[in-house]
Amino acid sequence: MAQPRVPGGRGEEIDLPCGETVTVREFDLGMREFACDCGAVHAVVMDVHPPDRFLPEFLVGVLQEAIETTSEEMPEFGTPHLMGIVLEEFPNRVVATDASNDQDVGFSMLWLTDFDSRRLHEVIVELVIELMEHAVSHGSDDQALTQFEQQMLEFDVSEFVTQYRDQRDLSDEDVYTQGTQGV
Repeated sequence: MAQPRVPGGRGEEIDLPCGETVTVREFDLGMREFACDCGAVHAVVMDVHPPDRFLPEFLVGVLQEAIETTSEEMPEFGTPHLMGIVLEEFPNRVVATDASNDQDVGFSMLWLTDFDSRRLHEVIVELVIELMEHAVSHGSDDQALTQFEQQMLEFDVSEFVTQYRDQRDLSDEDVYTQGTQGV
């Protein structure tokens, strides 16, 4: 996976899921996608990105109240937890890099996916719905489970993501190519 480079170099190298290699310093806080030399566009997520990038603020609040974390470093449910769920489900399509030793980048964790940012958004919504359904199924209220399942049959993830991205104005996300800023 990631290998440290020579001191004074341009940062730690990262082997992307597509096989290309980039350095951690090619990414900045405003990036949401990376146009790779392989021809694909990879989603870029950092620990400093808020979880409401993917989910409505009210739902993030519910998840933060409902999910207890055991980490002192990340005491509140957030983006690292969302990306952990994605990484667990798609281990060969996500690369995670710890950049906490590089004070020049402004983030501690970086995730790059084989998905573009829109598909990653859909994946996160789908996985959170599965998580919620699992939680409801362990409750004692069978009516709540039935009602949740009925509502999810009517829920269109793709349409939700389209509307949410339009509302948040994420349709023209920052896309960068290796070494140069793109559209």
